[in-house]
Amino acid sequence: MIDLPRDRMDQVLKRFELIETQMAAGPEPDVYVKLASEYSELQEVAGKIRELRQAEAELDDLKSMLADPATDKEMRELAEADVEGVEGRIETLGEEMQILLLPKDEADDKNAILEIRAGTGGDEAALFAGDLFRMYERYAAEKGWRVEVVSVSEGEAGGYKEIIATVSGRGVFSRLKFESGVHRVQRVPATEAQGRIHTSAATVAVLPEAKISTSISSPTTSALIRCALRVRADSTSTPPIRRCASPISQLALSCCRRRSLSIRTGPAPCRSCGHASLTCSA
Repeated sequence: MIDLPRDRMDQVLKRFELIETQMAAGPEPDVYVKLASEYSELQEVAGKIRELRQAEAELDDLKSMLADPATDKEMRELAEADVEGVEGRIETLGEEMQILLLPKDEADDKNAILEIRAGTGGDEAALFAGDLFRMYERYAAEKGWRVEVVSVSEGEAGGYKEIIATVSGRGVFSRLKFESGVHRVQRVPATEAQGRIHTSAATVAVLPEAKISTSISSPTTSALIRCALRVRADSTSTPPIRRCASPISQLALSCCRRRSLSIRTGPAPCRSCGHASLTCSA
């Protein structure tokens, strides 16, 4: 039997029931939105707690029935058959509760980037990578998530040498983050004519989708970004140099590196923003 934090479970269930009561009372719209958000976070955990307690109560009733000498033979046989199934259900629910009660990762609610690459095994590894992607795609469909392929490199015999996709939906990263790693399969592949067993591998990487901020908070930042965006357009000139400088040096470095440009210091001012501390060259 899995040892679960019963006090923690009681607190979660009481909080969930309190939120239900407060939402039913018709609070102000802004308060209702906050309550609805917390309700959504606790709904799955509270549902599992109730399901677990119901199964435990059912098991207690069955054991009481078996301990009662007045129980007839037919009822005793039915109870004994049910006990094993209920105990298995309690074990499964306990394992699920252990995961649900873990401290929450800030990235759990984010969308995910799913990357699958064929490893050792040649064409069979590419076929295995394709099977993995279809498995995750079907799992996403069951959960109501949306899968969008970003890039793909197909294998010669089918499957994928590499495929990258975004998976969007509620709690995607929390469900998929443990899938990262090397996956291996041993089977007779479709590419094998003599019936020999092959071992193939594929790597899976699951990353939280990053939020890119596009806000511009000052004229200096705005000028720097305009300058950085014009670097590539001017890279065909002779010499292919754009001088970009600003007190916000980290942003300048980021902009230039993202466009595969080298960075060096230089005193000459930038023609767009007028600052002088960095030089960006193609």
